[in-house]
Amino acid sequence: MSNLVNASWLKEHLNDKNIVIVDCRFNLMDKEYGKRSYEKGHIKGARRIDIETELSSEVKVHGGRHPLPSIDKLKNTFENVGIRNDSIVVCYDEGDLSGPARLWWILKYLGHKNVYVLDGGIKEFEEIGGEITREVGDVNKGNIDINIQENMRADMIYVRNRIDNKNVAIVDSREYKRYIGEFEPVDKKCGHIPNAKSYFWMNILNEKSGKFNLKSKEELNKLFEELKGYKEVIVYCGSGITACPNSLALSEIGINHKVYTGSFSDWISYDDNKVDIK
Repeated sequence: MSNLVNASWLKEHLNDKNIVIVDCRFNLMDKEYGKRSYEKGHIKGARRIDIETELSSEVKVHGGRHPLPSIDKLKNTFENVGIRNDSIVVCYDEGDLSGPARLWWILKYLGHKNVYVLDGGIKEFEEIGGEITREVGDVNKGNIDINIQENMRADMIYVRNRIDNKNVAIVDSREYKRYIGEFEPVDKKCGHIPNAKSYFWMNILNEKSGKFNLKSKEELNKLFEELKGYKEVIVYCGSGITACPNSLALSEIGINHKVYTGSFSDWISYDDNKVDIK
């Protein structure tokens, strides 16, 4: 298996005892969207984890707009939805991958190997006749061992020390007009980390009739061809969430990389950090 499963696979394995399904739908501009969507209807057996309140912590001076919670809090969050060491975790949204990719990355960072994103999301699952329900079943608390994968994560100092290193590619996952500083809807400064390259995260997706699927490995290899020439790749976005779909795509084609979890919103919280505009 890659880092994804398709709707047919999930439909076939929906009632397997070691499957834990997690609904990760959210909207950055509407904090209640995920809760409303889940209550309206979700994949049978799915639990819900909130991206804003459970996979992000309180915003402080530094750390960005979606700082990672403490390891203890994350462990408790995942155990509360029933995840155990032997669980196969399948996470989903409507298909654009941003929410489930955040969960996927965090669980991988904590050392949980069997975590997958549902390609095509709930839309494709429903399209093939997968069971959607409003029912919320009981959950038996899980238990997971933590084995932090430090090689997956970069902090501000790590990035700052590499912005002039020609062997390191720093990847900006935001849309191009934010990258060049033409438009900035959220952060107090515009532009990008010096020498960063623009790889808008939604370019990893194919869209048809309102449904999203991750591009094939052949397409992803072509998209990220330039990055294969670097000794190191560091991925960031605005606040650490939409860097994760790019991380997922890079993992699919075997490009080793780190995610700068604080991302641009953390970078600009340090007054002496420069930004490029072009």
